[in-house]
Amino acid sequence: MKIAFTTSDKVHINAHFGSAKKIDVYEVNTDGYTFFETLRFDGNLEEDGNEDKLLPKIEALHDCTIVYVSAIGGSAAARLIKKRITPVKAQSEDQEISDVLTKLVQTLNGSPPPWLRKALQQRSPNFDDLENELEETTV
Repeated sequence: MKIAFTTSDKVHINAHFGSAKKIDVYEVNTDGYTFFETLRFDGNLEEDGNEDKLLPKIEALHDCTIVYVSAIGGSAAARLIKKRITPVKAQSEDQEISDVLTKLVQTLNGSPPPWLRKALQQRSPNFDDLENELEETTV
């Protein structure tokens, strides 16, 4: 699964979702984690209520399961959830990405909490999704 982090220094989860210029994405599984890519965003990203700046970020995160943020507005959180991406607020802006990734790997190898199981299930296609895809390709 892919996990994203809003960051200004590639070490800490220290950027607000709406104003983040960089989002680092990692691939995580039961064997460990690897850096995947840095998503970059330009333009005026200040916290100003401008909802248009959110769309490119949400679209760029389309294949992520979770995005960790230092802060996020209600509208952005709702839009992510609608796209089956779970936003998670960091404990503090000092929280390190590597610590979260290490803990996620340990959790995946143990008994994931209900919120993580739900996030994982949302990213897995279910029978109805497969059936809809088959109907769309045969029309």
